[in-house]
Amino acid sequence: MDVSAAERAVTSRHLRRVWAAPATVLGRSGWPASAGQRLHWHWNYWWQAHLLDTLVDAQLRAPSPGRLAVIRAFVRSVRLRNFGRWTNDYYDDIAWLGLALQRVSALGIDVGPALAAIDGQLLSGWTAAAGGGIRWRRGDDFKNAPANGPAAIFHARSGNLSRARAMTDWLSSTLVDPESGLVWDGIRADTGELVKHIYTYCQGVYLGACLELSSVDEAARTIRAVAEHLAPGGVIRGQGGGDGGLFAAILARYLALAARSLPGPEAATARSLVLTSADACWSGASQTPDGPLFSAFWDRPAPSPPLPEDAPERDMSVQVGGWMLLEAAATLSA
Repeated sequence: MDVSAAERAVTSRHLRRVWAAPATVLGRSGWPASAGQRLHWHWNYWWQAHLLDTLVDAQLRAPSPGRLAVIRAFVRSVRLRNFGRWTNDYYDDIAWLGLALQRVSALGIDVGPALAAIDGQLLSGWTAAAGGGIRWRRGDDFKNAPANGPAAIFHARSGNLSRARAMTDWLSSTLVDPESGLVWDGIRADTGELVKHIYTYCQGVYLGACLELSSVDEAARTIRAVAEHLAPGGVIRGQGGGDGGLFAAILARYLALAARSLPGPEAATARSLVLTSADACWSGASQTPDGPLFSAFWDRPAPSPPLPEDAPERDMSVQVGGWMLLEAAATLSA
C-alpha cells in the first residue's frame, strides 16, 4: 500500500479552484468531471467535509507547508461556495464539517467562528420528540444515527460531555438492535416508526461516540457486530457510489481509533478489519496515469478507464473513501 500515491491520485483528479477565484480549492464531485462539476455546481457539502478531514489525516502523517496552505484555502472555499455561511439545513452535514474543522483547528488554523456557528445549530436541533436526539434536517421529523453520531462526537470533543452523553444514550436506547448489536438508521419522530436500514457509517459514528465517552462495553459490542455482519471475509462491505461511497471509510476511521484505544480482543478485531480492508482496496485498485483508482466495493476490482457514465468509481466520494481507508490503516502500521 502507498498512501501517498492515494493522496496524489485523489487530489490531482479532484482538487480545483472555485469559479476560477484565486486562493480557492474544493473537490470536484466527479472524474472525469461534467460541465456542472467543473463549475462546482454539484456542491455535495458533506463530501467536501470528508475530503478536508482526509487532508488533515495526511498532514498529521507527513506534515507539509504546501498541504497546510491547501487546507487553509479549502476552509475559505467552503464558506465561499456556501455563500458566506458555514451551516446549512442538514444537521448531519454540519456535524461532519464540524468534526473536520475541529481537527483543522489543532493544526493552528483559526476556525473559531465556524465552530461556534456549527455548535449553536447542532445544540438548537435537540427536541424531546421520540425521546430526544436531533433531526436529520431542519423541519423534518426524521431523527437518525448519521446526524446524532457525529454531533455527539463533536460535542464530546468540544467539552460538552453532557450533551454528547445524552445523544449517545439516545442512540443506544433507540437505534441499537438488541439482537444483532447493529445500529439502525433512524426513527420517524411523528409516528415512532423505526427505519431499520443498516449502513456501515451508522456503526462508525456510534462507535466513535462511545469511544469519546469511554463506553467500552458498547464500543466492543459494536465492533463484534460489524465483524459478524458487515465484513465478509474481513473486508468492510461497500455500499456503492454517491453518498454510499463514504460509508465504509467512515466506519474504518473509527475502527482505527478503536484499535488504538480500546482494551481487550475487540481492539485486535478492529485493527484486522481496517488492515484487511485496506489491503483489499489497494490490491483491487486499477492504475491510471494519475495513480490508483479505487473500487466502490473493496472486495472486488475497480474498472479500468475509460469509465462508463454510471460507474460509481467516478464519484469523489468513492475515491476519497479509498484514500481515507488507507490513511486509517497508516495509523495502525506506523
